[in-house]
Amino acid sequence: MSTALVIGANGFLGSHVTRRLVADGHDVRVMVRPTARTVGIDGLSVKRFIGDIWDDETLREAMTGCDDVYYCVVDARGWLRDPAPLFRTNVHGTRNVLDVAVDVTRDIPLRRFVFTSSYVTVGRRRGRRATEEDVVDVRRVTPYVRSRVQGEELVLRYARERGLPAVAMCVSTTYGSGDWGRTPHGAIIAGAAFGKLPFVMSGIELEAVGVDDAARAILLAAEHGRPGERYLISEKMISNAEVARIAAEAAGVAPPKRSMPLPVSYALAALGSAKSRVRGTDERMSLESLRLMRAEAPLDHSKAVRELGWQPRPVEESIAEAARFWVSLRKAKRESTTTT
Repeated sequence: MSTALVIGANGFLGSHVTRRLVADGHDVRVMVRPTARTVGIDGLSVKRFIGDIWDDETLREAMTGCDDVYYCVVDARGWLRDPAPLFRTNVHGTRNVLDVAVDVTRDIPLRRFVFTSSYVTVGRRRGRRATEEDVVDVRRVTPYVRSRVQGEELVLRYARERGLPAVAMCVSTTYGSGDWGRTPHGAIIAGAAFGKLPFVMSGIELEAVGVDDAARAILLAAEHGRPGERYLISEKMISNAEVARIAAEAAGVAPPKRSMPLPVSYALAALGSAKSRVRGTDERMSLESLRLMRAEAPLDHSKAVRELGWQPRPVEESIAEAARFWVSLRKAKRESTTTT
């Protein structure tokens, strides 16, 4: 079995990648920040390296002797008023890790450097199915998307020009159990599973994939991915209303009965943007965040099926698993409270 390093192993997707590697019998190393919450990987047989993506010494130590490196670090806060942190992590931090990887593996090359990118880097237009060949017009996207595009371009450039055997995995919205950090899309499932989601936003559809299926694709990329290529990792497009319905049914509660019309969503988003400008605060509901949610079109994942041998499960199964995860977590907390 290979020696693998997962950078950002504490995150939602990173923890699933780590768990799959351990289950498959690999010699697994993980690199996490000193303050990272690691409940998703606690108890696993891994070697830990403590540091961040700017810690060159720790990066070198962790990478030395590895066959595969899985890079699962991202700042996904697309609602930030000041986008500087997005570019610091998603672009400049990625470049630093790539430089270390090229330096460390000059004598003993890696098999693969698998970069977790995003489907937002793929150009999408309503009315047509997008592929990896579709390019984003960066003049018309949010700073968050621009940071992801620039980060991915760096990875593919290092593959072309510096010989790094890197592949980019364009992963869509992930659903599943083990969402310990409660991602924004996970919070919707939790709300529906607890029967506390007052409404769903109509007119919103997202490309989605089960988090464990995405992790499996990432491992397959280390074996079969072609350096310098990117792969779309998404199962299907699904509406917010359908996600909430599946989650509620899996939890045994009634789904939300009310929906927010799209014009109302835009009005609230405009208010959020105005509040951000006046108060200098970061508002999750803004015109930019809504614009990101609306920039959807179907994706074609046949390249990953054809070249990697990837076969994703229906994402509905992962949504139901996520709902049951939240219900079991709440039950465990309540039981813990009553026994103390």
